[in-house]
Amino acid sequence: MVKGFKMKLYPGQEAEYERRHRELWPEMVEMIHAHGGKNYSIFLDRETLTLFAYIEIEDEEVWNQGADTAINRKWWDFMADIMETNPDKSPVAVDLKPLFHLD
Repeated sequence: MVKGFKMKLYPGQEAEYERRHRELWPEMVEMIHAHGGKNYSIFLDRETLTLFAYIEIEDEEVWNQGADTAINRKWWDFMADIMETNPDKSPVAVDLKPLFHLD
């Protein structure tokens, strides 16, 4: 199963967002994989500062459980100063409806 969603950066934070993801903590990688995530990519629309994320997951319920892990909450805290977030510091993320797929 695939998921697509969008998030939004604050102005001037493009390089910092990229830097933080180049240095993604090994514990975050482990958590993503442990919750069925793989083939994860994030793209930036430079004009709107909108991030588009694509990830393949095994099970939506298992994937969603990753949000409640300590390492994920630490990552949200770490990223909150450079992107739009909810009151719990989770990124404001909007799921996108899949309309086309080609293998």
